Amino acid sequence: MFGLGGHHNPITHAHNRRRSSIASNKSGDAAEQPGSEEETVVDDSEKNVLMSIISQLRPGADLSRITLPTFILEPKSMLERITNFMQHPENLIPITAIEDPEERFLQVVKFYLSGWHIKPAGVKKPLNPILGEYHTCYWDLQSGHRSFYIAEQTSHHPPKSSYFYMSPEHHIRIDGTLKPQSRFLGNSAASMMNTSLVALRLLNRGATAGKPGGGERYLLTQPNMYVRGILFGKMKYELGDHSYVKCPELDLVCDIEFKVKGFFTGAYNAIGGFIKRESTGEQLYEISGSWHSEMFIKNLLTGKRELLFDATHARPTPPIVKPLEEQDERESQRLWHPTVSALNKRDQEGATDEKFKVEDRQREEARTREADGVEWTPRFFRPVDPARGEEEGLDWVLSAHIDDEASPEEQIKQIMSVAPILAGSRRNSKFEIPPHHPQHEHNHAETSSTTAPANPVHSDADLIDFKGPTEGGRTIGET
Repeated sequence: MFGLGGHHNPITHAHNRRRSSIASNKSGDAAEQPGSEEETVVDDSEKNVLMSIISQLRPGADLSRITLPTFILEPKSMLERITNFMQHPENLIPITAIEDPEERFLQVVKFYLSGWHIKPAGVKKPLNPILGEYHTCYWDLQSGHRSFYIAEQTSHHPPKSSYFYMSPEHHIRIDGTLKPQSRFLGNSAASMMNTSLVALRLLNRGATAGKPGGGERYLLTQPNMYVRGILFGKMKYELGDHSYVKCPELDLVCDIEFKVKGFFTGAYNAIGGFIKRESTGEQLYEISGSWHSEMFIKNLLTGKRELLFDATHARPTPPIVKPLEEQDERESQRLWHPTVSALNKRDQEGATDEKFKVEDRQREEARTREADGVEWTPRFFRPVDPARGEEEGLDWVLSAHIDDEASPEEQIKQIMSVAPILAGSRRNSKFEIPPHHPQHEHNHAETSSTTAPANPVHSDADLIDFKGPTEGGRTIGET
């Protein structure tokens, strides 16, 4: 792959490009380009709004319930933002074709590092998904095959976004749960991501290939995210702290430090780290460079240093989303469409009003659910089962069984039975309404299911209050 350690380069696959689709939406926007500046300059009125919010906070305060002004919001939901991680399929899809285990690991590291540069210009926070919101999409690959993605907000407080990705013909499955923990740190804010986990499985590799739950398994964590200069100076986006990529079966681990700039020293967007034998601590490779531009890998045995990935000239491949008119009212793009439209027009007042409509409706549904004794259950995901070999840190995994031993054609049928990902596909009634039953009226609910409302009651009991500090008679954090 990189010509390291005397290995030849087994990857000659062409870049995977998204085919054009007139009937479908591209899951991205013009502002989301590699190389965009990480700084945002706010005007005096916007600074006053931020100061009004911050004045009521103490360092270390939890920001998950705090009002955020619309001028710092990205016009997409976090469930959609997660797909940035998969927008370089040219680095992901070839992995299972690599015979050499060490080269496979290096390619996984390259894939892991290749998505961080994809972000909107400036400092923007994606919309917080509401409980029960979901998002689906797919990629048309250069190989002529497809990859599929399903995500759902499985918890609101604490926030958890669970997702599933699979490329059946290429024997790749990814399960992940994003678990951000937001904190106010004075002149900066942090989204702590170090409890989030991704499990990537290469179904055709490893000692358990071809067995249920088998395949070569890689565990990936995420760096923390910081916004500097909230009170003074320009707002600046940074990634920071340690994350890792590890494969227990191969006894390899990559410890990567995303370095934040010091007050007088250092550089923005720098990374550094080592790939080691986990059992012995022996260092094999060194990682260096910038996650926003060029990243390098050095073979510590031979001393040879090579370019690992150049984010400066990389072209992401956004996924395809079916048209809005075919989406369910709980799908991210349709749910937030009025809000996003206002944000794209820079209509902050309109965006705030539209966002309130979504959140106020959810609060009402939460009250109804509480009064009826209804227990919330995610639509597409279930709690992990360690007895099945599932990683406890994921918290949630896709509830539908996707047979690891089945043919790609059968796996695609199983995925499509979960959600209508493609344009023109039909919904499976099994997943139309989450199995919400009043705990004290379970039997009655079963006998009266035919009279269930067309729009199910979905939970959003702990929605963030996006209103101003005292707007609408509420104080910050009141829901």
